[in-house]
Amino acid sequence: MESLQNLVQALPPETLEGWYSLHQVFQVDRAGADRGGNATPAAETPRVELTRISALCPPTSDRGWTAFVRLVGSTAHLMAIHFRPTLEALGDAQRALEALPCMARCRSVYSFLSVTEAGLYHLTAQLAREADARGGKPGDDEYSAELARRVQVERESSHVQRRLFPVIPDGMPYVSFYPMSKRRAPDQNWYALGLDERSRLMQAHGRTGRRYAGRVLQIITGAVGLDAWEWGVTLFARDPLDFKKLVTDMRFDEVSARYAEFGQFYVGKLLPAGELETAIETIGG
Repeated sequence: MESLQNLVQALPPETLEGWYSLHQVFQVDRAGADRGGNATPAAETPRVELTRISALCPPTSDRGWTAFVRLVGSTAHLMAIHFRPTLEALGDAQRALEALPCMARCRSVYSFLSVTEAGLYHLTAQLAREADARGGKPGDDEYSAELARRVQVERESSHVQRRLFPVIPDGMPYVSFYPMSKRRAPDQNWYALGLDERSRLMQAHGRTGRRYAGRVLQIITGAVGLDAWEWGVTLFARDPLDFKKLVTDMRFDEVSARYAEFGQFYVGKLLPAGELETAIETIGG
C-alpha cells in the first residue's frame, strides 16, 4: 500500500477557477487589403464597426469583457484580451472579433487559451498535515468533506473573487502579458517536490508580488491541458517600468530562479474600444 509520504509528495494543489480567457496577438497588414484582397468597406465602418466593437466589449459584469492593447516593441501590433464565463462564450467573442471588417487587415500570429486560477497550495498542505495528525490520509472521507467546506470559504472571499473575476483597473493603462511553465528537468523538477516545499516556495513568491499592490494588478490564468504553456500572467500598471521591477524581483525568488520558464512578453497600452478601427488604420497606413 502506498505510504502517506508518497501520497503527499505527489499531491497537486487544489485550484479554484473562474472566467475563461483568450489572448490573441495580431499583425496588421500594411498593404491595406482585406483577406479577400478587396478594400475594406470604409463607408459603413464609422457607423456599423463602432456598434459591433461596443457589443464585443460590454461593461465589466458577469458576462466578462474584452480589451485591446496596442503593442510596442514587438513584431506584432495588436493584442485582444477576452474574459468570458464559459468556453462557448469565449469562442463567440473570438468569432465576433474576427468578423469585424477592420480585422480583415489583421493576421493572427499567436493565441493563448487559459482560465483564471487561484492555487490553494497552503490550504492543500495544511489539510494533508491535519489528515496525517489524525491517522488518515488525503482523499479519505473526512479530508474530502473538510476540503469542500474550506474551498467554498476561499471561493467566497473577496480576494479570491477578484482573482477569478478580474476587472480592468482604473488608471492602469499599460499591459504586459507572458506565458510560463514550471521546469521538469531531472535536477529541477517542480512536480517532484513535496507539497510542503511547493507551498513554502509559492508563499514566498506571493509576498514579493504583494509589495506591488496598488502599482501593478496581476491576473493569473491556468493553461494546463489547454495550451502548451502552463500559466499566463497578465499585468496592468500605471508605469510600465513597474513591469521590469516586479518581474526582476520575482525572478530572484527561489521558485522562479530554480523552476520557472518564461515565454515571449507582449507589452503595450490599452486602447479605448472606439479606437480599435482607428488604431488599425494608423498602423496599416
